[in-house]
Amino acid sequence: MNALSLDTVVLADNKKEMIILDQTLLPGEIKYLTLSKAEDIWEAIYALRVRGAPAIGVAAGYGIYIVASQLETDDMDAFVKNFKEKKAYLDSSRPTAVNLSWALNRMEKVLEENRDKLTVAQMKERLCQEADAIREEDIAISRSIGNLGFELLHHGDGILTHCNAGTLATAKYGTALAPVYIALEHGWDDLHVFCDETRPLLQGARLSAFEMQTAGVDTTLICDNMASITMKRGKINIVFVGCDRVASNGDFANKIGTSGVAILAKHYGIPFYVCAPSSTIDMSLKSGDEIVIEERPAEEVTEMWYAKRMAPEGVKVNNPAFDVTDHSLVTGIITEKGIAYAPFDKAFEKLGIK
Repeated sequence: MNALSLDTVVLADNKKEMIILDQTLLPGEIKYLTLSKAEDIWEAIYALRVRGAPAIGVAAGYGIYIVASQLETDDMDAFVKNFKEKKAYLDSSRPTAVNLSWALNRMEKVLEENRDKLTVAQMKERLCQEADAIREEDIAISRSIGNLGFELLHHGDGILTHCNAGTLATAKYGTALAPVYIALEHGWDDLHVFCDETRPLLQGARLSAFEMQTAGVDTTLICDNMASITMKRGKINIVFVGCDRVASNGDFANKIGTSGVAILAKHYGIPFYVCAPSSTIDMSLKSGDEIVIEERPAEEVTEMWYAKRMAPEGVKVNNPAFDVTDHSLVTGIITEKGIAYAPFDKAFEKLGIK
C-alpha cells in the first residue's frame, strides 16, 4: 500500500457529504469519515482529522458548499445570509493556516459574483464546481512544486523534513515531500529521507515516516532534538519543509520546531527550502510578527500518546502549534509559479503573487 493511493479529502458521489481520511488514527488504522454537519466539519479541522494547509483549504471549500446547500430555500438573500454565517463558523476552527480563510473567501467571491445571475439551485451547483476546482488545482500545484524541488536534488541526497507536508497534507503529492514522489517517478531509488518526529503531535513520526516508508523510500525517523547531530554527521544535504502562512517578506509560519531546524541548517550550511503554494502567501502581512499563532491544549504535551500521564499534575504548559521562521534563514521558497529568492517581496511580485 502506497500513501499516494489514499484520498485525504473528496466529495461523496451524492454531492451532499465530504469524505476525509482520519489522520489522527494513522499509521495504525486507515479510516474514512463521512461528514455533512457543520459541527462535525469544524471538529475535523480543529482536531486535525484533516490537516495540512492545502488539505484544509480543500476541506473548507467542500465544507462550506455542503453546509450552505443544506438550506432549502429559493430566496437568494436567505441563502447568502446562511452562507456567510456558516463561513464565519468554519473559519473559526483554526487561525494560523491561511488556506482555510483563503478557500472560504474564494467560495464567497463566487457567491457574490453570481448572486444576481443564478437561482439558488444553480448557485449550489456553481459552488460545487468551485470546490472541485480547488481540489484539482491543489493536485496540479503540488506536482509543479514537486517538479521544481526535484531539480534541486542530486542522486544519493539526504533530505530532512519536519512535520508532514506530503500527500496527506494536500489533495495529492504534497509540498515538501512532492520532490521525493517526483524523483520516484523518474526512477530514483537512492534518496534518503530523515523525518523529525515533530512533538507533540508526532506528524513526522506518524505521517511523514508512514508516507515515505510505504512509498518505498529509504526512511529514518529521528527525534526533533537529533536534527543537529544528524546534520553534523553529514547525513543531510537539503531541507524541505511546508508552511501554513508566508508573510510578504518571506517570514513563514510552520509546525512548531521548524524555526529551530532552519537555524541549524544555516549553521551547518545546508540549503533550506520552503514549499509553499501561492495560496499560502499572505501579501497583506509585512512580516511574521503579524501571524496569529494557534495555542493548543496542554494535554497534547502531558498526556497524549502516553499510557499514563508523564508530567506533574498542575504544571504549566505552553503549547504553540506553530513558530515563525525568519526570512534570513530561508534559501528559497518554492511555489507552483517558480522559486522565490530574497528579497522575497520583490520575487513574489515577479511571480505574479499579489
